[in-house]
Amino acid sequence: MNSAKPVRRSNAARIAAQIAAFSGGLALAGLGSLGAVSTAQAQSGKASWYASGQRTASGERFNPNGLTAAHRSLPFGTRVRVTNQANGRSVVVRINDRGPFAHGRIIDLARGAGRAIGMNGVARVAVAVVD
Repeated sequence: MNSAKPVRRSNAARIAAQIAAFSGGLALAGLGSLGAVSTAQAQSGKASWYASGQRTASGERFNPNGLTAAHRSLPFGTRVRVTNQANGRSVVVRINDRGPFAHGRIIDLARGAGRAIGMNGVARVAVAVVD
Protein backbone atom coordinates (compact mmCIF):
# COMPACT_ATOMS: atom_id res chain seq x y z
CA MET A 1 0.00 0.00 0.00
CA ASN A 2 1.50 3.29 -1.10
CA SER A 3 0.76 6.11 1.34
CA ALA A 4 2.95 8.73 -0.33
CA LYS A 5 1.26 12.09 -0.69
CA PRO A 6 1.61 14.05 -3.91
CA VAL A 7 4.13 16.88 -3.76
CA ARG A 8 2.52 20.32 -3.99
CA ARG A 9 4.54 23.08 -5.56
CA SER A 10 4.13 26.70 -4.56
CA ASN A 11 2.59 29.18 -6.96
CA ALA A 12 6.01 30.80 -7.52
CA ALA A 13 7.60 27.48 -8.50
CA ARG A 14 4.66 26.64 -10.77
CA ILE A 15 4.81 30.04 -12.49
CA ALA A 16 8.61 29.82 -12.94
CA ALA A 17 8.22 26.39 -14.55
CA GLN A 18 5.52 27.73 -16.88
CA ILE A 19 7.67 30.72 -17.89
CA ALA A 20 10.67 28.48 -18.56
CA ALA A 21 8.56 26.07 -20.62
CA PHE A 22 6.87 28.85 -22.57
CA SER A 23 9.83 31.09 -23.36
CA GLY A 24 12.73 28.65 -23.24
CA GLY A 25 14.68 31.37 -21.41
CA LEU A 26 14.40 34.82 -19.94
CA ALA A 27 16.38 37.95 -20.75
CA LEU A 28 16.92 40.44 -17.92
CA ALA A 29 17.68 44.12 -18.52
CA GLY A 30 20.42 43.65 -21.08
CA LEU A 31 22.14 40.83 -19.20
CA GLY A 32 21.45 38.40 -22.03
CA SER A 33 19.63 35.13 -21.77
CA LEU A 34 19.88 33.25 -18.51
CA GLY A 35 18.31 30.08 -19.90
CA ALA A 36 15.60 28.50 -17.81
CA VAL A 37 15.38 30.81 -14.81
CA SER A 38 14.01 29.65 -11.49
CA THR A 39 12.77 32.00 -8.78
CA ALA A 40 16.02 31.41 -6.87
CA GLN A 41 18.12 32.62 -9.81
CA ALA A 42 16.26 35.81 -10.78
CA GLN A 43 14.00 37.88 -8.56
CA SER A 44 12.75 41.41 -8.21
CA GLY A 45 11.31 43.02 -5.16
CA LYS A 46 12.21 45.15 -2.16
CA ALA A 47 15.66 45.23 -0.61
CA SER A 48 16.93 46.83 2.56
CA TRP A 49 20.36 47.32 4.09
CA TYR A 50 21.67 46.51 7.53
CA ALA A 51 24.78 47.54 9.44
CA SER A 52 24.73 45.68 12.73
CA GLY A 53 25.72 42.22 13.84
CA GLN A 54 28.77 40.36 15.05
CA ARG A 55 28.70 37.17 13.02
CA THR A 56 26.85 36.12 9.89
CA ALA A 57 24.97 32.85 9.50
CA SER A 58 27.95 31.51 7.54
CA GLY A 59 30.16 32.07 10.61
CA GLU A 60 32.29 34.90 9.28
CA ARG A 61 32.62 38.29 10.96
CA PHE A 62 30.06 40.80 9.67
CA ASN A 63 31.58 43.75 7.78
CA PRO A 64 29.00 46.56 7.51
CA ASN A 65 30.98 48.24 4.73
CA GLY A 66 31.43 45.04 2.72
CA LEU A 67 29.83 43.94 -0.53
CA THR A 68 27.85 41.12 1.06
CA ALA A 69 24.18 40.27 1.49
CA ALA A 70 21.64 38.07 3.27
CA HIS A 71 19.27 35.86 1.28
CA ARG A 72 16.77 33.28 2.50
CA SER A 73 17.69 30.36 0.26
CA LEU A 74 20.75 30.93 -1.95
CA PRO A 75 23.85 28.99 -0.85
CA PHE A 76 26.60 30.84 1.01
CA GLY A 77 29.24 32.13 -1.39
CA THR A 78 26.79 32.67 -4.27
CA ARG A 79 27.50 35.90 -6.13
CA VAL A 80 24.50 37.93 -7.25
CA ARG A 81 24.08 41.18 -9.16
CA VAL A 82 21.70 43.55 -7.39
CA THR A 83 20.35 46.40 -9.54
CA ASN A 84 18.52 49.38 -8.08
CA GLN A 85 15.53 49.78 -10.41
CA ALA A 86 15.11 53.48 -9.56
CA ASN A 87 18.53 54.56 -10.85
CA GLY A 88 19.96 51.56 -12.74
CA ARG A 89 23.06 51.26 -10.52
CA SER A 90 24.18 47.71 -9.75
CA VAL A 91 26.67 45.89 -7.56
CA VAL A 92 27.82 42.28 -7.30
CA VAL A 93 27.57 40.93 -3.75
CA ARG A 94 28.37 37.62 -2.08
CA ILE A 95 25.70 35.85 -0.01
CA ASN A 96 27.07 35.21 3.49
CA ASP A 97 24.03 35.57 5.76
CA ARG A 98 20.39 34.52 6.09
CA GLY A 99 17.47 36.91 5.89
CA PRO A 100 15.76 39.24 5.36
CA PHE A 101 13.22 38.64 8.05
CA ALA A 102 11.03 41.67 7.26
CA HIS A 103 7.88 40.85 5.30
CA GLY A 104 8.00 41.59 1.58
CA ARG A 105 11.79 41.87 1.24
CA ILE A 106 13.88 39.56 -0.96
CA ILE A 107 17.44 40.54 0.05
CA ASP A 108 19.27 42.45 2.79
CA LEU A 109 22.46 44.21 1.73
CA ALA A 110 25.37 45.21 3.92
CA ARG A 111 25.51 49.01 4.28
CA GLY A 112 28.47 49.24 1.85
CA ALA A 113 26.55 47.43 -0.90
CA GLY A 114 23.47 49.57 -0.27
CA ARG A 115 25.53 52.74 -0.64
CA ALA A 116 27.11 51.41 -3.86
CA ILE A 117 23.69 51.31 -5.56
CA GLY A 118 22.37 54.52 -4.01
CA MET A 119 19.91 52.98 -1.57
CA ASN A 120 18.29 55.05 1.15
CA GLY A 121 16.47 52.58 3.37
CA VAL A 122 14.30 50.32 1.19
CA ALA A 123 14.56 50.14 -2.61
CA ARG A 124 13.04 48.11 -5.43
CA VAL A 125 15.77 45.89 -6.92
CA ALA A 126 16.38 43.11 -9.41
CA VAL A 127 18.56 40.22 -8.23
CA ALA A 128 20.27 37.78 -10.62
CA VAL A 129 22.85 35.06 -9.93
CA VAL A 130 26.16 35.64 -11.73
CA ASP A 131 28.72 33.01 -12.68
